Amino acid sequence: MNHATHNTIVNFIWNIADDVLRDVYVRGKYRDVILPMTVIRRLDCLLEPTKKEVIDHYLKLVAGKFGEETFAQQLPKFSGYPFYNTSRFTLKELLDYPTEIKENFENYLDGFSENVKEIIRKFKLKNQIETLVESNRLYSLIQKFVSEQINLSPPKSTAIQEGLTNLGMGYIFEELIRRFNEENNEEAGEHFTPRDIIQLMVNLIFLPIKDQIESGTYLVYDDACGSGGMLTEAETFIKELGEGAGKKMTVELYGQEVNPETYAICQSDMLIKGKNPEQIYFGSTISDDKFADLTFDFMLANPPYGKSWSTEEEFITEGKKKEIKDSRFAVAHPGLPAGEKLKLLPRTSDGQLLFLVNMLSKMKTTNKLGSRIAIVHNGSALFTGDAGSGESNIRRWILENDWLECIIGLPLNMFYNTGIATYIWVLANRKSEKRKGKVQLIDATEWYGKLRKNLGSKNCELTAADIQKITETFLDFQETEKSKIFDHADFGYHKITVERPLRLTLQVTPERVARFEATANGKLKPVLGILTDLFGNEPHKDFNRVKLDFEKAVKGEGIKLAAKDLKLIYDTFTEKDETAEAVIKKKTKEGIIYEADAELRDTENVPLKEDIQEYFRREVLPHVPDAWIDEEKTVRGYEISFTKYFYQFKPLRSLEKIAADILALEAETEGVLRQIVQM
Repeated sequence: MNHATHNTIVNFIWNIADDVLRDVYVRGKYRDVILPMTVIRRLDCLLEPTKKEVIDHYLKLVAGKFGEETFAQQLPKFSGYPFYNTSRFTLKELLDYPTEIKENFENYLDGFSENVKEIIRKFKLKNQIETLVESNRLYSLIQKFVSEQINLSPPKSTAIQEGLTNLGMGYIFEELIRRFNEENNEEAGEHFTPRDIIQLMVNLIFLPIKDQIESGTYLVYDDACGSGGMLTEAETFIKELGEGAGKKMTVELYGQEVNPETYAICQSDMLIKGKNPEQIYFGSTISDDKFADLTFDFMLANPPYGKSWSTEEEFITEGKKKEIKDSRFAVAHPGLPAGEKLKLLPRTSDGQLLFLVNMLSKMKTTNKLGSRIAIVHNGSALFTGDAGSGESNIRRWILENDWLECIIGLPLNMFYNTGIATYIWVLANRKSEKRKGKVQLIDATEWYGKLRKNLGSKNCELTAADIQKITETFLDFQETEKSKIFDHADFGYHKITVERPLRLTLQVTPERVARFEATANGKLKPVLGILTDLFGNEPHKDFNRVKLDFEKAVKGEGIKLAAKDLKLIYDTFTEKDETAEAVIKKKTKEGIIYEADAELRDTENVPLKEDIQEYFRREVLPHVPDAWIDEEKTVRGYEISFTKYFYQFKPLRSLEKIAADILALEAETEGVLRQIVQM
């Protein structure tokens, strides 16, 4: 579609809002009318050539007393699409009856097939009719949409030779959504992804296996499908690959979307293109997975990042301990104790990685190609979360299963709603031989073209040359300045807990005696005499000896002390002292185990490729020779510090150069300063 034509149509529809809806709706509510009317007008244009034939057959079915089920089976054969309208009106014909515009428009909407009526319900268009009628705007609104100044008909229709392709109509939808969201200060890119990014993503998942794709049916899935752009681009791409190789391919599209308005647009897009709208589901992928029993060949997504999923947690976990009940998010994994599962739930403030986990749970495992995935994340998915956290566990699950092929760092300001760093992850469960055990990182942050005009936060794009350059770098799989190749173990580490012994000195001072008398019950008063007799008021630095002598004396006096009593006594009369003897917890055949001082506890991250004990001897013991590792607390973690691998040190300027610049600046400003002083 010609870009100028696209802009003309968008601008005309955008202006309808100001021309017709001003003073009736606040600007933030214009979209509630304009978006559904755009969809309906497009469907109206598609159905217009076959309208008479559909009505004729509809009347025959009615006369034969057939019902809705038969209509849904028969009428699409005559409309040419998987939808139809049995009203006697077209949008344009409604204008012939201005005094009956409300009743006739409602009749027109009710004449659509059930799949379109579902779209209308999600748009909540009928809620707007009363307002439009009361303000006398419904007639003028329809009049604007059927104006000859815009053409939403498909190409080569019987009425008009020039027209709007399905892809072009997708651009119209997306640009209108972006403008309305931006007008409302909402996240304009939350429900769709720029086409340049989608083009790169389809290259990354299809081109590496293009020679292995055979004739047949392929299932493509997007678990945060927005307005459906990724699905339709993927279908177009794989079909072109098939046609170029003389292969026949059927592509089935599946998606789920939680935003009702965007879901309505996606469904209408599927209808327009003759796809099955019943494979696009409304609802949350996280809490209500509609495809629990399906696996897919190819998956793409740009899930929301930084978005809380706390309201959905109750559908995934249960009980006070929040045990995971959804099998997608707790998986068996090698290296874990028997019966234990790896928990794959990130913090509730950001659910983006849940969409990736969901996709990975739907990979095909019995076919030749397996499954390939491309998904967009921000930087937090790479490194947020300590070892043992949900985020780190997800990265561990992916890397130790050798599913991650590549991560591409994109330029800043590539998306409509954010200027932060974003990354495309490419994953597969059937890696080529050269990629097995390896992960490629590509720094494409400087490969872009500037836009002449910003689109929300988006001020640059991937040109065709940039997309080709990134794709070739990925396919070449070579080490370069912008392409680094790692073992998956390079991103892993063991988080070890370093303990140091508790060291206590006991001293019976007047202040401590007074504090003890104020807090202890009467039963404990006799122990003061024992403490004083045994220890006087001198400091005693061997708590092990102190404890042994005191408890022996207490027992000899027939005094029974509970554990909490002993704790109160020791807490009152001891203090930490780094010069004291280490407190012994117990003695075993293997040696002495000391009581750990929680305040001195520390952790170290030991690279996975290093021996823990060797690292400990080299990096820890020289500084704290009494330390030891609590091996029961050792946890494996993973993080991908993307920018670190591409960092290039730039030497600081010398003092001589800085001084020369300052002197030059002073010389330039000398005349200006003199003028100011003389004024």
